[in-house]
Amino acid sequence: MSSIFVVIVGLLGLAVGSFLNVAVSRVPAGRSVVRPGSACPRCATAIAARDNIPVVSWLLLGRRCRACRVPIPARYPLVEALTALLFASEALRFGRSEMLPAALVFTAGLVALAACDAEHLLLPRRLIYPTLGLTAACLLAAAAATGQWYRLGVTAACGAGGFAVFFALHRVRPAWLGFGDVRLAGLLGTGLGWLGPWHLVFALVAGSFAGLLVGIALMAAGRATRHTRLPFGVFLAAGAVAALLVGAPVVHWYESLSDPYATGAPPTTVRDRP
Repeated sequence: MSSIFVVIVGLLGLAVGSFLNVAVSRVPAGRSVVRPGSACPRCATAIAARDNIPVVSWLLLGRRCRACRVPIPARYPLVEALTALLFASEALRFGRSEMLPAALVFTAGLVALAACDAEHLLLPRRLIYPTLGLTAACLLAAAAATGQWYRLGVTAACGAGGFAVFFALHRVRPAWLGFGDVRLAGLLGTGLGWLGPWHLVFALVAGSFAGLLVGIALMAAGRATRHTRLPFGVFLAAGAVAALLVGAPVVHWYESLSDPYATGAPPTTVRDRP
């Protein structure tokens, strides 16, 4: 894959990350992400173009607003840099394939949702549904371009299946999962279904295991109890990104355990005794 292409996609990620910060700041409060333009949340001073360069402006301003000198949260450059890194990584992973646009849209939505959950313990519908619709539209275009309509069917089944499983868990133990997590599971199934159902399983298992480990570590350190709410959406989003980037070799390894033909090994036979 051309390094120039990867750099271009990474720079696109920086710009998208800047927009995601606006969404994370405004959507939980029910505000528009379009109007008004970017401004300091404390003094309402409009942010000039020179102060709106992803990551760079935050460093040059000394991490403070130029007008009122209030500290700018580190979340802003972190979201921008993380989005750029993930976009570049997915450009390397998928190249100029039909899956790349869907993966980028899906990942951008996950970054915004994870940031919202970490900051507000909230997974807004105003972020989940647009991400779901745009991802599905990209996959529909991919199916039309390649004729792989069966993949679109698997995608729909995975989206419905992820939603159904988490909906059942929510009904059994509402304290364990908020309904935002149920919607997010449907989004994960849609975003990963094109790659196959095992990628969704990988994401859910990896995310749940990571959340469990963090919860145990926090309780061991005395910083949480069994009743402390954790941003489970952060872990599910991380599991989904891991499934996109490294899920294929893990899924192939798992399939090879039960299918000797997956590694080219001859089938095991038992000779009949005389």
